[in-house]
Formats: sequence, structure tokens, C-alpha cells
Amino acid sequence: MFKNLLMTLLVASTALAAAAPGGYLFVTFKGEATPLTEQVYFGLSRDGRSWESTKGGRPVLVSEIGEKGVRDPFVLRAHAGGKAFLIATDLSIHRNPDWKRAVRAGSRSLLVWETTDLVRWDGPRLVEVAPPDAGCTWAPEAIYDEERGDYLVFWASTTGRDDFKHHRIWAARTADFRTFGAPFVYIEKPTTIIDTTIVRDGGRYHRFTKDEKFKAITLEVADRLEGPWHDVSEFGLARLVGYEGPACFPLAGADGRTRAWCLLLDHYSKGEGYKPFLATTLEGGRFEPASDFTFPFRFRHGTVLPVTADEYTRLRAAYTTTAPAPEAPKRNS
Repeated sequence: MFKNLLMTLLVASTALAAAAPGGYLFVTFKGEATPLTEQVYFGLSRDGRSWESTKGGRPVLVSEIGEKGVRDPFVLRAHAGGKAFLIATDLSIHRNPDWKRAVRAGSRSLLVWETTDLVRWDGPRLVEVAPPDAGCTWAPEAIYDEERGDYLVFWASTTGRDDFKHHRIWAARTADFRTFGAPFVYIEKPTTIIDTTIVRDGGRYHRFTKDEKFKAITLEVADRLEGPWHDVSEFGLARLVGYEGPACFPLAGADGRTRAWCLLLDHYSKGEGYKPFLATTLEGGRFEPASDFTFPFRFRHGTVLPVTADEYTRLRAAYTTTAPAPEAPKRNS
């Protein structure tokens, strides 16, 4: 019995070591101060804690289609085929600072890029996914559905059917990020909810969402993407207010094996960008603030993607990291 247990631990340890990333890629945007700050920026890190900018702090991907602005970028790997996809909100508040217009008469489409090497990106293209009476299509994310063999893509929309009173989380399914199924309401709450992210760990799904009523983040768990979902009452960050844009990713320990989970929350109410919180497991949501993270500028609503050592080297070679460009003055919306 002891021998079998030892072999199990050895296999698990080896698997974790093999899965240890060679670095991390951050995709984010800077804000609405200029046309270029509402575009896609990359950050790179060896350990997921100390981050540096790329291209001297200039954007890596720029949209000249739709509203000509990019916010809330999200990147994920394809389940098979070696591709990665980047989806984002089609919105420019710099070009049109009318937030009421953005909520009631904004884009019904997502911006989509794709790549096979994280360096050469095809796109963007606009793909309409929201219902015809949607007022906006914000903060899109996606996750592969192991049961159904396709991707669940979800975002926040208001709709004219209730006079755009509050956001719901809508969703659609796709196999290729080109053709999408009919949109449907994925999360319905009594009040506005936005900014949902979902991660899978240990066979369970963990869903973080911003509740606009309390200006705080909630955590739910489920065995299937279609639910049922259950609130995690002991989630330790539920009382934090003024945060949005949750991003959650596995973080390798100092030994390259031990994994923790990092939850990044955008402290938008103070204009401070992402703040990191760590937990040894997602079960129970017992996150504690971390103080050993550094960012070259205020990373905002975005995503972290673990990359291999070869990918990290390729990204550095393509986007030589230098001192970040001065950040433009903050614009009050």
C-alpha cells in the first residue's frame, strides 16, 4: 500500500513538473486616454509575479475595424490543433466617451484574432454574437466544454426588451470562433452582473463574476458548465468592493512544481489596476492578498496565459522588452 501511494505521489509530482510553464503572457489594455491606449498590450513574466512590458510599452495588436477600440482582451488555447484565440470588446470610449450610448447602442460583435505561435496574429475580425436588441457586448471570455466538445463563449449584454435596465451574462457556442450558435442567457440575476471568468480545476468549474449591486466579486462552483451552480459562501474576497475584471490562472511555485492559484482583480474604483490574491486551491475560495507582484504599468481587465519555455523565448525575441513608454494622463469618463 505504501509503495502504491509513493508511486502515485511520484507520478503526480512528475506531471506537475512537466506542466510547469516556462513563463507567462499577459494580454491587457491601458485605458481610454488616447486611441492607442484602448488596444492590446502584452506583458511577459518568467514567474508570473514580476512583469515587464513589451514593445517599449506600445500596443501589440491594434483594431481599425468596428469602433476602432479594444478592451477586456481574453486569450485561450484551442483544445486541439495548436492555435490560440484572442477575443475582446469592440469599444472605444476615447473616440466616443458617451457611456450611455455604449450601453444602449454599442457593438453587438466580438473582436477575434487567432495565431499558431503567439507572435503572428491573424485579424482582427468582427463576429456578431449578441441578440439583435443587445445594447453592448462586453468582456467576452471562453472555455472549452469537455462534455460537448466545443467552446462556450460568454459576455455581458444589456437588451432593449427591458429597456437596457441591467446587464446579464449571455453566451453562445462555437467550434472555430468564426461561426457561433444562437445567443442565450447564461447567468440571470436580479441585478446587473458583468465580467465573468471561469476556470477548471480538479474536475470542477469555478466561476467568478462581478455583482454590480455590491460592486464586489462572487464565486460559484459546478461540475458542469451548464450547472447547477452553487455559491461559495466562504469566499474570502466577497466583501471587497470596487473591484472588477477577475482573471484567474495557475501559478507555479518556486520549485517549479507546487501550484497555487492567482486571482487578479482590477481595483478600478481607485484607478490602481490589478491586485493579486493567492490560494493554494480554488476549493473554498480562501484567497489572501500578495505583495510580491510588480507590473510595468497599470495592467487592467485582461488575461494571463502560461506559456512554454520555447514560446517565452519566441515572445521575447519578437517583442523585445524595454523600459515602458510613459503612460498617458488618465482621462475621466
